[in-house]
Amino acid sequence: MDLQRFVQAKINGLSARLSRLARVDNAFVGLRPQDMPYAPSRQHFQAANRLLSQAEHRIRGRFSRLREQGAAQRAPERVLIDIALVERELDRARRLFGMFYEVFAQRGTSYGPSLAAHDVIAQDCYQAVRRAAPRIFEAPLLKPVCYMEHGYSPATMRRGVQLARLLGEANPFPLIRIPWDRDQPWQSVFLHEVAHNLQADLGIWQENRQAVLRRVMGSARDPFLASVYGRWHKEIFADLAAILLGGPAAAWGMADFLAHPQPRTLTYRPGGAHPTAYLRVYLLAEMLRRMGFAGDATRLLRVWQGLYRPSRNHRIPAPLMASAPRLIPAVVDEIAFQTRRNLAQRALVDIIPFSREDEAAIRAGADALAREQDARLPPRHLVSAAHYALAEGRIAPTRLAHCVTHLLTGHMSRADGRQTQPLRLVA
Repeated sequence: MDLQRFVQAKINGLSARLSRLARVDNAFVGLRPQDMPYAPSRQHFQAANRLLSQAEHRIRGRFSRLREQGAAQRAPERVLIDIALVERELDRARRLFGMFYEVFAQRGTSYGPSLAAHDVIAQDCYQAVRRAAPRIFEAPLLKPVCYMEHGYSPATMRRGVQLARLLGEANPFPLIRIPWDRDQPWQSVFLHEVAHNLQADLGIWQENRQAVLRRVMGSARDPFLASVYGRWHKEIFADLAAILLGGPAAAWGMADFLAHPQPRTLTYRPGGAHPTAYLRVYLLAEMLRRMGFAGDATRLLRVWQGLYRPSRNHRIPAPLMASAPRLIPAVVDEIAFQTRRNLAQRALVDIIPFSREDEAAIRAGADALAREQDARLPPRHLVSAAHYALAEGRIAPTRLAHCVTHLLTGHMSRADGRQTQPLRLVA
């Protein structure tokens, strides 16, 4: 009898935990009416609701079967297994809720406007592709949502990818992590993270990788070099796409992010997905040259070569260094300028166009920002204008952040389904 009472008490405790799921709503998350302009769209809340509701349905189904079968007539080990199955689904629901809570609740803090500003930039990157390549996306897509978290660099969790933190549940919309100290909307690395999501949503992960492998093997006839650039292809794509989204300023911003003491910058990491930083800037410069910004490419390399002298000391495999002058132009050409089936026989530069006129407008926008005036630029180009304004030192960083955030949140429209009333977020 003591054993049966013990097991039944465990089931009763599980029931109490399940009752908590029904009490999660918008007020619990902490969003107030004045926070809603900075909140994710109604569709994002609905996507969260769907996942949470599905999780609740699985939990309650398993728990109902557990109670119907009873504990007294079955072996305790079997009962414990059935309880564990309920707890597995409860753990998944808890993790789902925790993720949505962390992401949505931040919009009710002082970081809300900055996060909303980054959402606008990400959405504009997608719109730029839609304008240049209508119908390239088969259906409407929920835009990326940004949130703050610890970490050195921004990072992204792509749409539909199965997340370990969610016990294998698929991510319903892209999430972009912004470190707490990088919330100012002039970080070129943010465009890089958006580009990762574009590559995934355009469906060219594998096509791009196979093309890079063929190109490197055809040029170098070296499996080691092919495997290295094959691992690097996603990061190289995101770098090159970021330059197409933001222009030369994005290349300079990435170089700023990659500039570290020589031992780190000139060390090759076996098996790493990111190109060695020293070579990575040569890829950026080559992209600038191919886009017609040879002057910026020359200046960028002059700065980079002034910072780093590989002749003194480096830890990069000799074949990788020796082949770089030949392979870097080939890889940039393959990723950005060769056509792809999934892009309807167009190249990356065709679906994310960037011109000298765009760069001139960005430069003029930087002057306007320095005077705290409206730069009248698309959000993705506003990132680059802010980068130039900051680099020139004509406006204090805090004033610039306030100005740019205000301009970006001004782009937000209720036409995209933005909620004005609290939405219930149920499990």
